Amino acid sequence: MTGDTMTLLSLLGRIMRYFLLRPETLFLLCISLALWSYFFHTDEVKTIVKSSRDAVKMVKGKVAEMMQNDRLGGLSVLDAEFSKTWDFKNNNVAVYSIQGRRDHMEDRFEVLTDITNKSHPSIFGIFDGHGGEAAADYAKAHLPESLRQQLQAFEREKRESAVSYASILEQRILAVDREMLDKLSANHDEAGTTCLMALLSDRELTVANVGDSRGVLCDKDGNAVALSHDHKPYQLKERKRIKRAGGFISFNGSWRVQGILAMSRSLGDYPLKNLNVVIPDPDIMTFDLDKLQPEFMILASDGLWDAFSNEEAVRFVRERLDEPHFGAKSIVLQSFYRGCPDNITVMVVKFKSGAGGSSKVVSKGGV
Repeated sequence: MTGDTMTLLSLLGRIMRYFLLRPETLFLLCISLALWSYFFHTDEVKTIVKSSRDAVKMVKGKVAEMMQNDRLGGLSVLDAEFSKTWDFKNNNVAVYSIQGRRDHMEDRFEVLTDITNKSHPSIFGIFDGHGGEAAADYAKAHLPESLRQQLQAFEREKRESAVSYASILEQRILAVDREMLDKLSANHDEAGTTCLMALLSDRELTVANVGDSRGVLCDKDGNAVALSHDHKPYQLKERKRIKRAGGFISFNGSWRVQGILAMSRSLGDYPLKNLNVVIPDPDIMTFDLDKLQPEFMILASDGLWDAFSNEEAVRFVRERLDEPHFGAKSIVLQSFYRGCPDNITVMVVKFKSGAGGSSKVVSKGGV
């Protein structure tokens, strides 16, 4: 091939690139393709347009239905398409719980109060299961009731005993974990659960926590007071303990023990308990209600805390205490709308106005 031919081809290439890459040329090309598609493929184009219109109508209809349900205060769209819901309300305590975007509902809660003997503290529990429902079911069925029985015995003998609410909580939680491990390991059931328990008497609040369910209290000034602290594998104390036991943590969406469990303490989880890398030991905190003069407390599974900080949750609920569920329903739905992928359970307990006690009622409930 001669040099003149090469020069000619190079020139033609530059001319073609100049014209083809110009915006007006590309625009005319697109128009030409559209006209060609319309005249020679009319049926296909009409089908696409009709399908698009139908899709728009469907979306508009769904939005209108959701808006109508919202105006009516209903949740039929949410219930039918996204989750199951559970609610509980009795006197000074309200709970709202949704399955959310999970395939199964593994959250459980329990409320036990006694009007016949006001010396017995009210018992509130949140259990967030994982790996199945068995562990949360077992904790809900056995821990609050065994606590109630132990507390009744304690009230009869406390003048002669140095036992405290905190020690009773710890003993019962550890005992239920042992019982649960025996039962679940025999069935090769690897399920586990968090455990957040609160004992409320007239002047004192005692809270025990295992895992990453969390409690927070609103004091008389509207400040958020942490009732518990999450047990996470990345925390220095937990990380050192896991390492001493011969375990490890790794990042798999979140920091996990042995690359599996996103909390460092739980009830159940017998394979990890056998390795001693996950433990059931609760952290327990006691609060003087006369000093704090609280307005309310929130006990919730980690689905709420994925979407709200302690302070934000307290502000949100405080503005909605006059609602039928004391703001529990509103904050659960808000967590869902913010994209929380987990089960969400929120319990709100109101205190007497300006005093550190709780009005007690006979009640028993929970999913």
